[in-house]
Amino acid sequence: MYTSFYTAARGAMEEQRKLDVIANNFANVNNYGYKAKKAVFSDLMYYNLNNYRGDDTPLKAGTGVVVEKTDTNFDPSGFVPTQGEYDYAIVEKGFFMLRSPIDNEITYTRNGHFSLSQRGTEFYLVNDNGNFVLDQNENPILVTDGELSGDIGVFGFDVLDGMLSVGNNEFSPVAKNGDPYLMPAAKMVDHTLEMSGVDTADEITRTIEAQRAYSLALRMVTTSDEIMGTINTLRQ
Repeated sequence: MYTSFYTAARGAMEEQRKLDVIANNFANVNNYGYKAKKAVFSDLMYYNLNNYRGDDTPLKAGTGVVVEKTDTNFDPSGFVPTQGEYDYAIVEKGFFMLRSPIDNEITYTRNGHFSLSQRGTEFYLVNDNGNFVLDQNENPILVTDGELSGDIGVFGFDVLDGMLSVGNNEFSPVAKNGDPYLMPAAKMVDHTLEMSGVDTADEITRTIEAQRAYSLALRMVTTSDEIMGTINTLRQ
């Protein structure tokens, strides 16, 4: 009988995690190049009983649901014209490649809102986080008298599923994404930025859905408590 308490509590906790993902989407509804995320649930009993590979699972036994992962929708969004001299939007698929000036870590983004950063006597093209924008040869782009030292590189991956979101609209690939490859035929539009990929109507629908599921999970806790109370009364 106590299983019902834990199943309901787990359900409420996971619906709260779903609401957190939705809240993050709402917070980025006006963030250029942002890609909406969606919580993906997995059934615990199914997850444990069908683990054919023999992997060690987080929960050895149980019922209910758990947020297994958060998917990112990388579909291109609409464009908006800007007055930014160094604003760019990728027409279809692909990412801008960035390099951190601190630890040389490579990340990728769809947000093409770039500006200039002075390093010594030279000016480099950087993103909002101060990371170098790389050209097609994966070198930082120098800007001299408004001219770029090389063409901005657009890179793609064979598999997009599982890319890690590292913040500031930047992503880091994992092993299954494969190596990045240059997309020389990719088209870019200057003085333009890609809008956020958040669909407000969809997010409102998911919010209502999660709230209803959360309420039902808490009602299950109340119902289980009432049943336990009745059983304890019968024992007396």
